[in-house]
Amino acid sequence: MPPSLVPRDYVLLALRLDRLVPGIVDTWTGDQELRRHAADGPLPDPTDLVRTATRLRRRLGDAGLDVTRTSLLDAQLGALHAHARRAAGDHIGFVDHVRATLDVDLDGNTPDEDRYRAAHTTLDALLPGRGTLTDRLAAFRRRETVPPTRTGAAVDTLLTALRDRTRALYGLPDDEHVDIELVHDRPWTGLTQHLGGLRSHVRIAADAGLRATQLAALVAHETYPGHHAEHCLVRGVRRPGEPERDIVVTPSPHSLVTEGAADTGLDVVAGPDWGPWVADVLADTGIRCDGALAQAVETTLRELAPVRQDAALMIHDRGRPVDDAAAHLRRWLLVDDARADTLLRFVVDPRWRGYTTAYVEGEALVRAWLAAGPDPVTRYRRLLDTPHVPEHLRADLAAAPLGPVIVAPPGPPPSGTTVPSLPGNRPLSGEQRATSGSPNC
Repeated sequence: MPPSLVPRDYVLLALRLDRLVPGIVDTWTGDQELRRHAADGPLPDPTDLVRTATRLRRRLGDAGLDVTRTSLLDAQLGALHAHARRAAGDHIGFVDHVRATLDVDLDGNTPDEDRYRAAHTTLDALLPGRGTLTDRLAAFRRRETVPPTRTGAAVDTLLTALRDRTRALYGLPDDEHVDIELVHDRPWTGLTQHLGGLRSHVRIAADAGLRATQLAALVAHETYPGHHAEHCLVRGVRRPGEPERDIVVTPSPHSLVTEGAADTGLDVVAGPDWGPWVADVLADTGIRCDGALAQAVETTLRELAPVRQDAALMIHDRGRPVDDAAAHLRRWLLVDDARADTLLRFVVDPRWRGYTTAYVEGEALVRAWLAAGPDPVTRYRRLLDTPHVPEHLRADLAAAPLGPVIVAPPGPPPSGTTVPSLPGNRPLSGEQRATSGSPNC
């Protein structure tokens, strides 16, 4: 039987859609003739692309692909179908769009204030002293912040240590390489750009005021074992007949898993005592941090990650004012007005408004999936070998459940959708959205 053309046609569909919605294709490392073919002729009609996505999904059942590839392509084609519908001018409600593009069902999702109060109680015990919890957490953040003058040395040291750990655990191609550039006055904290081959260029915001453990998590997210390593190990190995490995569509179900994998990378390669490990690595640079305390605080702050998703739902699904969402962020994330405003600029962006869910639910799903296996290091290897979508991880969890996974709470259907704006808010480019939604609280 000749190889199916569905994977190739999926790639062509994504590349054509990228002409209408630049940035939908985050990375393409495959045959450049396909890109040239997609770029030929006038701009495509988005309604034609909607029909193409529908047709390709129908053809999947007869394509002769294995179950993993079939479910991957089905989920990705569902995302492209939704993106093409929006490009054609169709109205898609916020919850429906998140479901289609990220494979997460937010129907009936409400703020888990009991969870947030429990996290505040834990933080209160971890950070005793005078003043409000918000004040004490702010003091901790200032105390643990890496000075801008030390950021370069800290990044270089962390990069080397993380590369060594990743190479020892998973292997890396000999000719892979990451260039680091320190930048200032950017709306994001870090950004990875794949240059072709096995090379990446990573920009780090030197003035972002990151804590030591935050900086380590960011470097791991962008480089080893995160986006750069995944790029080298998934897309760096050419497999004829599997062009879907060579493309990254964003937002998509696959991108949710890659964000979750990148966010859990530090824990996997540094081990369960990753906080003290970071402190030891940075000690030679003259940066001092309380690794054990920092790990305890950062782990507790993860419990507050859904607060950002709450804000998106309040605005886009429940029709609440932006001011209400800002107050929700300040109260439960324990952040000031400036940080709340930064988070909201990402949340209200017309294109990337739903991508907060990729970070929140992606990390929660991948962490639960890693915990359900006997060895997270071995299990993480699967994410570096083959593209995955949430359905793959959920199937594993259903086969070997280990506690609850907050992914798709049941509930009533959502209300309509509105697109608010903040004063001076501008649509985010692909560069701006890169890590604007990732935790920096």
